[in-house]
Amino acid sequence: MTKNTGNQDRQPSVLDNFKPLLIDVAVPLGSYYLFKDAFGMSTFAALAWSSVVPAVRTVWALVKERATNALAGLILVVNVVSLLLSFVSGDPRLMLAKDSAVSSTVAIGILVSVRLGKPMMTAAMKPFVVKGDAAKEAAWQRLMSGSAAGSAAFRSRERAFSVVWGVALLTECLVRVVGAYTVPVDTMVWLGSVIMIAAMAVGFVVSGGLAVGPMEQMLAAEVEAGRAQRPTVAVAA
Repeated sequence: MTKNTGNQDRQPSVLDNFKPLLIDVAVPLGSYYLFKDAFGMSTFAALAWSSVVPAVRTVWALVKERATNALAGLILVVNVVSLLLSFVSGDPRLMLAKDSAVSSTVAIGILVSVRLGKPMMTAAMKPFVVKGDAAKEAAWQRLMSGSAAGSAAFRSRERAFSVVWGVALLTECLVRVVGAYTVPVDTMVWLGSVIMIAAMAVGFVVSGGLAVGPMEQMLAAEVEAGRAQRPTVAVAA
């Protein structure tokens, strides 16, 4: 019997599943606060330096892999928008309204990714659905590739997840802009955070019921289907 000792058939681990979030989101955000709070850099400098990793990741994907790294690209765009907004000053209401620009950038990026057939939020959602389980990972790949019976429904729910978050963030942006010019400034200072938390809560609830829950059920069904189709291997004495 010949044993395959290579990594070709190795199933992704929990760390592998969370790696895109860690590298493309956690590292840029964490480095921003490190540069700003620990090293005492200005907001502009901290944003600029924290953009290095997503910039390198984006360029590497385009040049080497001939693909787009959606998460890294989105974080890079958000940082660039934030850099430009750092020059905005003056009217307090304008200062409140500019905070929504980041939300709108993220929302538009998510919705565009759905339109292009590569829902951006999948990378954020997958680790919590697969949970590093090898059987679930294999079932996920079959459902995403179209080789499983429920692939069409699964991909539809995948797109729905990103659409929900895109709409939730875009709505939050619009509400905050309207509030910035209609609600007293002192009230909007704290109300803006409440609106953001409410939008996040709605996003979690709606995306969970509309996408994550059904996807987990379809994934479990595909795992069982895969086990049923697995051939029985007789072991010779």
